[in-house]
Amino acid sequence: MSQYLLAIDQGTTSSRAIVFSAQGLPVTSAQQEFKQYFPKDGWVEHDGEEIWLTTLKVCREALQNSGLQASEIAAIGITNQRETTLVWDAATGTPIHPAIVWQDRRTADYCAGLKEKGHEAAVAAKTGLLIDPYFSATKIRWILDTVPGARERAERGELRFGTVDSFLLWRLTDGRSHKTDATNASRTLLFNIHSQQWDQELLDLFEIPRSLLPEVLDCAADFGTTTEELLGAAIPVLGMAGDQQAALIGQACFQPGMVKSTYGTGCFMIQNTGTTPVASQHRLLTTVGYRLKGQTTYAVEGSIFVAGAAVQWLRDGIKLISHARDTEALAEATGDACGVYLVPAFTGLGAPYWDPRARGAIFGLTRDTGIKEIVTAGLQSVCYQTCDLLEAMRRDGAAAPSALRVDGGMVVNNWVMQFLADILGVPVERPEITETTALGVAYLAGLQLGLYASLDDIARMWHRDRRFEPRMGEAHRARLYDGWLDAVKRVRSEG
Repeated sequence: MSQYLLAIDQGTTSSRAIVFSAQGLPVTSAQQEFKQYFPKDGWVEHDGEEIWLTTLKVCREALQNSGLQASEIAAIGITNQRETTLVWDAATGTPIHPAIVWQDRRTADYCAGLKEKGHEAAVAAKTGLLIDPYFSATKIRWILDTVPGARERAERGELRFGTVDSFLLWRLTDGRSHKTDATNASRTLLFNIHSQQWDQELLDLFEIPRSLLPEVLDCAADFGTTTEELLGAAIPVLGMAGDQQAALIGQACFQPGMVKSTYGTGCFMIQNTGTTPVASQHRLLTTVGYRLKGQTTYAVEGSIFVAGAAVQWLRDGIKLISHARDTEALAEATGDACGVYLVPAFTGLGAPYWDPRARGAIFGLTRDTGIKEIVTAGLQSVCYQTCDLLEAMRRDGAAAPSALRVDGGMVVNNWVMQFLADILGVPVERPEITETTALGVAYLAGLQLGLYASLDDIARMWHRDRRFEPRMGEAHRARLYDGWLDAVKRVRSEG
């Protein structure tokens, strides 16, 4: 049997494909960025066709670069930007509207109305989520009510909804498979995380026909088989998980209490809470960590909307840097006490604030402030936001983790990782393989295939690259963090 696995990692700013060996080692990869659309303030869209075409292109490139034939790929795993919403024609697979991205805030007023009517407690009890534009349900409803004829077509069973995983699976299988996994389903506001079923009361509340929805499977399951002409062979799709849950698996956080934090476009901290869902009292989310062989492992999650996207804005938006890699040297030259705070609330604030109307700002500017201070503040904002999440977990009663496992594109920056350890007061561990999101779904596909006998087999393959120990004094840490909290208070819509 072939020992190679292909992971599709469809992210917010790029599509990537990585070929892994059975030992969890990357063989080769391909990546392509795609365009971000911002048609109105707080709106974020993607072109569904561009998502598909870039995904297909990087899969073909990764296979070509690996020197392997498609027939040598034993299975595919898919991981994806979660909550991003597509509705497409069931006959053609063509989206009827641009994909509405997880960051998008266009349904903020509708969400506020639902909360004013007292629906949030019941929704949270079923889904573990808050009523917020972040999640898929209100995006689906907006598309059905805005695209001419869409609601009528949905009622007739002519349309399909999916997060990006489902959309890619539909295209890979030429429409034969309309499925998702429990982690992606748990981010829609339509899925009861206790019964592990689509919930009719939630469908009625958000006015969404059941016929739109995909079948929900375990994270390691038979999702379908690609058509032969796409990649050169028919390859089974055997693993699927939303990007943050995939990273939880790739980081081997299989024991209750273990925590990982992923730094991509946004930042997402997830703590494994075991087989019992834990309700947060401090506006964190209760979600599905993973579901295997019908057994659900739950997690508590904090979601930050802008992490790496802040660096992208510094590069592309205001052009203070040419390359993301330039930020490390600038921060080293500045130090951690530059007095400038950048709050990157470009599309509102996520956990624990959940303020869709907040907007970004820079505080502490003086005549001496220059590029390096603003860039440093952008990097620090990622760490401060992580501290917000960890503090919320602590207030919920969680013990401080023995270490925080980190991954994603930003963790190659040693300055950021050291400042993160300092401001958290917790050791930070960076793995040898930092693309743990893709690795996680490769592991899931391997589990279903039988390459790995258990999660213990996967845990043994995790190896640390570097551990960053906290070295900042408590008084200095408190002073810096207090400055951050003051800056956040100033940008909040109710502050």
